[in-house]
Amino acid sequence: MPLFLDNLSITFFDNDVYMLLFRMGFNLLFLTIIIRYLYYSKTKRKDYLFTYYLIGMITFFLCFGLKKLDIDTGMGLGLFAIFGIIRYRTDAIEIKEMTYLFLVIGISVVNALGMNNISVIEIITINVCTVILTFILERLWLMKHETRKTITYERIDLIVPEKYELMKADLEKRTGLNINRVEVGKIDFLNDTALIRIYYYADEQEFSDYHVS
Repeated sequence: MPLFLDNLSITFFDNDVYMLLFRMGFNLLFLTIIIRYLYYSKTKRKDYLFTYYLIGMITFFLCFGLKKLDIDTGMGLGLFAIFGIIRYRTDAIEIKEMTYLFLVIGISVVNALGMNNISVIEIITINVCTVILTFILERLWLMKHETRKTITYERIDLIVPEKYELMKADLEKRTGLNINRVEVGKIDFLNDTALIRIYYYADEQEFSDYHVS
């Protein structure tokens, strides 16, 4: 039974607390599998590890609270999405990281709101299938993740097609990376520089926590 403070319309405790704790633990379990063991073990990006956990849990609490208050969930998520767009447009975020972000938010929304009209078995199936699909794509199918990096290159005498191998060898020597391919972008003849985009497999390098640009 709800306990009320004297002369105040404030609910101090009700049985929904148990449901909150159960859903929160359930959500945190699957977030940990996705974030810590599928994403982080491949990328080693601690900054996104921090971000995904907090966004996932904040999304969960937001949805749970809105459902309790009978407020339009779509409006709340819309405000949350606007905040996310404003925040993350201040720095470049790769499509893979953005996909994981959407995955974390989606799982948290399902776990927060789904159990009202969906059975526990269906919720577990959704979470397990999501984890299995992510595992297959990350570990079994897409075994190697190609990473790219943009470099300002001053040896424009090597950017011509017939000297491609010389340019590639020079870039490998300077960066210490095993480069798969090289693309030439904007050329500045005034300053004798060119924007070069190199592609390499991060897993094959000694360290892979590059700031991708």
